[in-house]
Amino acid sequence: MDILTILNAVIWNPDPVAFSIGAVEVRWYGIIYASGFLFAIWLLGKMFKSEGCPDEWADKVFIYMVIAVIVGSRLGHVFFYDWAYYKDHLSEIPMVWRGGLASHGGAIAIIICVWLMAKYMCHRSFCWLADRMYVICAPVAALIRVGNLMNSEIYGCETTLPWAFKFLRDNPGVPVDMVPACHPTQIYESLAYLLMFLFMLWLYWRTDARRREGLLTGIGFAWTFTARFFIEFIKNDQSDFEADMVLNMGQLLSIPFIIFGVWMIIRAFRNPMTTVEVQKKKKV
Repeated sequence: MDILTILNAVIWNPDPVAFSIGAVEVRWYGIIYASGFLFAIWLLGKMFKSEGCPDEWADKVFIYMVIAVIVGSRLGHVFFYDWAYYKDHLSEIPMVWRGGLASHGGAIAIIICVWLMAKYMCHRSFCWLADRMYVICAPVAALIRVGNLMNSEIYGCETTLPWAFKFLRDNPGVPVDMVPACHPTQIYESLAYLLMFLFMLWLYWRTDARRREGLLTGIGFAWTFTARFFIEFIKNDQSDFEADMVLNMGQLLSIPFIIFGVWMIIRAFRNPMTTVEVQKKKKV
């Protein structure tokens, strides 16, 4: 390996397994995923406490959301990206440990879960709970992409940019100087979601945005999936059937979420702001 190769790209080949306990492998992806959820539930607890919500709400939300994200992400991958395989291997659909999760499926599951929790647990509007949930989901999304980076997956096409990565795991036995240097799109997405999280955190704690029901949700959906839409242009296709598509599956699935987000923002500014007194009356 010459010095030019080192300077032109980051040589990336981490072991995705953090450690093993007997025959069980604990992967960095799982550790990072779990860390994101733990941080999210801690933050949600602080948000609920500041608004005088019951202590048990945060714990219940955590359990339901973890289940929704895992189930929704798995089914999203199965039906959006790889149904040609899974329709003949139905018994493998629950095998999430083999990999295969799709964020769009997770987003749909979160929407359904938040609607059910708002109606039957919180007895508040969907937008009230969704606004708070999107604030805590943003750092989880950022950390999930870090997990993808540790797995050397979902990266971009070739590039000559100085921060390109050479993902050696997908090129076993190939000399380092022959491995293509690619966009680290996992980092691009992670940074986009991290910036969104910081912005939404500021909006929640420092402005009256939380009183405009649906505003934080709208910003979250519009920001997340607009970033995803444009990053997909430099990302490798996740499935073979996408090769001849003008817009890939990730971009097509992002468009409805972007429209939904913009609509939520417009709706939030057209409707009157809620007041602290109104929210207290709704508290159970």
